[in-house]
Amino acid sequence: MNRKLRMGMVGGGIKAFIGAIHRHAALMDNQIELVCGCFSSNPILSKESGKLYYLPDNRVYETYREMFEKEAQLPEGEKMDFVSIVTPNSVHFKPAMMALKNGFHVVLEKPMTFTLEEAVKLKEKVEETGLVMALTHTYSGYPAIKHAKYMVTSGELGKIRKVYVEYPQGWLASDVENQGNLQAAWRTDPKRSGRAGCIGDIGTHAHHLAEYVTGLKVTELCAELSIFVPNRQLDDDGAALLHFDNGATGVLMASQVATGEENALKIRVYGEKGGLEWFQHEPNSLIVKWADKPIEVLRVGTSMKSPGALHNTRTPGGHPEGFIEAFANIYRNFALTVMSKMDGKEPTPEMLDFPGVEDGVRGMQFIETMVKTGYDDTAKWVKFGE
Repeated sequence: MNRKLRMGMVGGGIKAFIGAIHRHAALMDNQIELVCGCFSSNPILSKESGKLYYLPDNRVYETYREMFEKEAQLPEGEKMDFVSIVTPNSVHFKPAMMALKNGFHVVLEKPMTFTLEEAVKLKEKVEETGLVMALTHTYSGYPAIKHAKYMVTSGELGKIRKVYVEYPQGWLASDVENQGNLQAAWRTDPKRSGRAGCIGDIGTHAHHLAEYVTGLKVTELCAELSIFVPNRQLDDDGAALLHFDNGATGVLMASQVATGEENALKIRVYGEKGGLEWFQHEPNSLIVKWADKPIEVLRVGTSMKSPGALHNTRTPGGHPEGFIEAFANIYRNFALTVMSKMDGKEPTPEMLDFPGVEDGVRGMQFIETMVKTGYDDTAKWVKFGE
């Protein structure tokens, strides 16, 4: 395939935070170009955004429905190949479903849908069409996380016994949703965010990271959800005890009222032979602990030689790679997979290593299970997804 993949966007206008992140990440490796979009539910803002992105007027649309219908009618050499959907949770399912029905691959923000029912329907449509869907669980894109997964799944740590994952933030420690913060406003609104606040926004990242690194699945959990800020409608703090399918146990914590914290995501995994620790504030380091030898600090670009780490590392050792690069790894692997399929070739395991529709369904099952048990004053274990 001797061209770039052509990307359209739903959302991501000039006033959106995450839209700019998506564009930077998608364009980083020169495999993708932005060719069209409906960048806002406000047609004027969509047009203004399209001009700033140097798109022709006829490729900037007033609604996503118009975009899919008109793009589908364009010649093969012109129309978009896939769409990136970067809207609030309530506007994930319909544009994603319409994209698939019109033959377009999809990159979708997490959580995948507004409800679990929608997630199941989306999974069925992906399987029916054979199209590719990526979900932007960003943290699985870090090279050090790729190496951590390799160490666990190759048995270097032995059978996994314990998993701790935590994601504290402090940006919602006060009612900023009522002080003009647009990002806070929709994330704390059940009509736009869904049944969960903090747990849907960052708890899903913690859950995905735990399952991604270990290769294990949560089978049941016992949770507590809290709303600390007065008059807030959705949870701003939560925690859960976890049971995994190999008998391991774990603890998950997510909070957006941990005053003073930024994005202090951290995971620790312990097996029979050793343990590992990764902290997003120091993303190029992986700490490995052994029972009978000194602690090791492995570094991206030098001592991480696993296929996944090497494939997803861009710079020589000592040059930090961070959030944008991790985000870009998801886009690049997605793009390479789509290109391979277009060429009639089988994608490599490294290309296929990005979150997809199965992860999206798991994320929605996590939200539903947490909400089901989290507000119950009598602590109880609930089967995952029930």
